[in-house]
Amino acid sequence: MRDVVIAGVGMTRFGKMADLSLKSLAGEAVDGALADAGAGPDEVGIVYFSNVAGGRLQDQDAIRGQVWLSESVLAGIPTVNVENACASGSTAVHQAWLSVASGSVDTAVVVGAEKLHTPDKERAFRAMTSGVDQDRLEELVAELGGDTTSRSVFMDIYARFALHYMARTGATREDFARVAVKNHAHGALNPNAHYGGEMTVDEVLGARPISGPLTLPMCAPMGDGAAAVVVTTPERARRWGAEPVRLLGVAIGAGRVGDPDDLVVTRTALRAYAQAGVGPVEIDVVECHDATAPAELIIMEQLGLCGPGEAPKLLRGGETAIGGRLPVNPSGGLESKGHPLGATGVAQLVELADQLRCRAGARQAGAPGLALAENAGGYLGPGAAAAAVVILGLA
Repeated sequence: MRDVVIAGVGMTRFGKMADLSLKSLAGEAVDGALADAGAGPDEVGIVYFSNVAGGRLQDQDAIRGQVWLSESVLAGIPTVNVENACASGSTAVHQAWLSVASGSVDTAVVVGAEKLHTPDKERAFRAMTSGVDQDRLEELVAELGGDTTSRSVFMDIYARFALHYMARTGATREDFARVAVKNHAHGALNPNAHYGGEMTVDEVLGARPISGPLTLPMCAPMGDGAAAVVVTTPERARRWGAEPVRLLGVAIGAGRVGDPDDLVVTRTALRAYAQAGVGPVEIDVVECHDATAPAELIIMEQLGLCGPGEAPKLLRGGETAIGGRLPVNPSGGLESKGHPLGATGVAQLVELADQLRCRAGARQAGAPGLALAENAGGYLGPGAAAAAVVILGLA
């Protein structure tokens, strides 16, 4: 297998983009990534296009990438559509990495794009609900005590995770609010973030309740956006004059019904660490799938970045903020940067590539040498259906 790098990254702003089509969002991200790499579209051998909800929200199935790239410079290049719940973007990167590492192509482009914002909120919530086993939907919703017409069923799922974590570790609602305060402060430094700004713990706790211990600022917004990365060989990146970062470990995993809720992420992370030849203690900066604030603390422990129950202590000590020992979600994370599903995993790598290249501006988290992204989604009960972990390093 050949060494593989990310040579270029690009993304749009995330948010409510009512006036922008998926074609324009995808095209903007692609143009940015190719320009960053110094590559031309004629050098791209294959495209992997990540999208989750286009069938339900845009009535576009089967050929989403071919349609939404039809007005871009990648039109006509072989395109594979990737859908793997919220882990779709990272899964598409896994496929691009395999294509280049195997020698099938020398350059692949990954594009993730999504438009979730719609006046018909119930339709959007139904799209989210499609990420659970439909044969067991009534059973799962009843078990969770959820309401699929006024919110995403995943907020009820994350509320359950949060309550179990509180009981197991002694974490508090104040800890969850501290995560939201940190990530919204990070997001305020990110010009592409959906939201961002200064908040207090009391403001987060006093905000509109969503489910269980969760309030609105603790939850990722549903929005629009696109991100893209150019995946290639080190030799091509050098020829283009790019500033690449290495894909050291790229692992995907699948959950099983009845698995403990942490097993798929932990199992996937162990494979990524082994492939990269590094351990969690060596990671310098992290982007993780904080669809809600408690998830950040839970995932840190699942990834082995700290011991069981230790994540709140790191948070309280400022160690997971920009300037701390292990910055987590310097982009603002899903809570602040936003969560356009198919673009999320790709956008995590855009952020980490910029961090490794010290191009993150006001949110630069020191001078990291190793970075990790964790992206997961879907629900089988009691854990996630899909997960991906990607480890990046300096070229």
